[in-house]
Amino acid sequence: MDQVNYGALDKAKGAFIRASKETLSFAQRFGFVPDEKLGASANVFALDLKPFIANNSDKLYMTLLPEGLGTADDARPEDLTGKELEEFWHNIGLKTMSCLTNDAASTGMQTILISLYLPSSNPEEVFSAEFLKGFLGGFVSGCKRVGCVWISGETPQLKGKICEGKLDIAGALFGIMPAGLDPIDGTNLAAGNQIVLIESSGPHENGFTALRKLATQLPQGYRTKLPKGQEYWQAINAPSNLYTPLVQNILAKGINVTSIENITGHGWQKLMRSQKPLRYVIEKMLPVPPVFEFIENTSGSSKKEMVEIFNYGAGCAIFVPEKADADEVVKIAGELRLNAIHAGKVESAASREVFIEPISVHLSSDSFVLARE
Repeated sequence: MDQVNYGALDKAKGAFIRASKETLSFAQRFGFVPDEKLGASANVFALDLKPFIANNSDKLYMTLLPEGLGTADDARPEDLTGKELEEFWHNIGLKTMSCLTNDAASTGMQTILISLYLPSSNPEEVFSAEFLKGFLGGFVSGCKRVGCVWISGETPQLKGKICEGKLDIAGALFGIMPAGLDPIDGTNLAAGNQIVLIESSGPHENGFTALRKLATQLPQGYRTKLPKGQEYWQAINAPSNLYTPLVQNILAKGINVTSIENITGHGWQKLMRSQKPLRYVIEKMLPVPPVFEFIENTSGSSKKEMVEIFNYGAGCAIFVPEKADADEVVKIAGELRLNAIHAGKVESAASREVFIEPISVHLSSDSFVLARE
């Protein structure tokens, strides 16, 4: 009789539980797991309310955010060695952490708890030794960097619904706003604000439909080397930057942040996500990572197409009222080993638009209907 392979699933679940236990102390300043163990049908976390009481906060702002990785875990050659597979899955673990927590950070939220949903058709194949060592190592290190507990997960076997040999990677998180602060929702974004851009490490989790298509057109596919010798798959698999520590450090300094945008889908068009009629003028850019120059040159894409699809070297935009605030954000980013620049300013306009002066690109809201209400 055809049935669920509980042997393979339970072996993987055991590895997941052992890995999640490594994260129990990562959110100690926010609370704790009361029984100091995981693996129950519903694990429990005790949130520490003392900071909110001491601050006389009458509200606890929180978020529950689901997200999926997409197809970044399919962007690899078929002949990876065991060591290369571990490297690949380690970075996918960090990309998974990024796609969840960076979105939460864009509202100022600190991720406290995180969960994973990993359905597959044949777990005995997808949960390989290289996957378990690499992915779990990357994901746990991401939990430590962000400061959250991996509290739960689910690994169903879905024959007939998931393609053989494939894994869908998704999850959800619970986050809170620091005591005494309101969520950052762009309400206070206005003309005169300053724009700080924070570097990316590469494509992060976005644009992989285009990146996978390009691989089919390259002479050696994913093994094609970039000018400096790095292979294409390695360049697009680079671990994503995690912006939660940066945002929390900025808020802890008392800097007034009017808006934050995680530059993912829609690329730099995300700068004009606010529905307000504003012009975002970019006067300076961060260095463009070599992988984007390679993609641009080999695909024949224009710079406008590149910034409409990819982050093009800027993974996060932070908006503040004054130049002094922008300079302080750049300083804090540097302390966290993140390159950042005071990139430009916000102006009044008849409609939403972005001007990227160094590359002479204009983006209008005509082709970008997404807006933050």
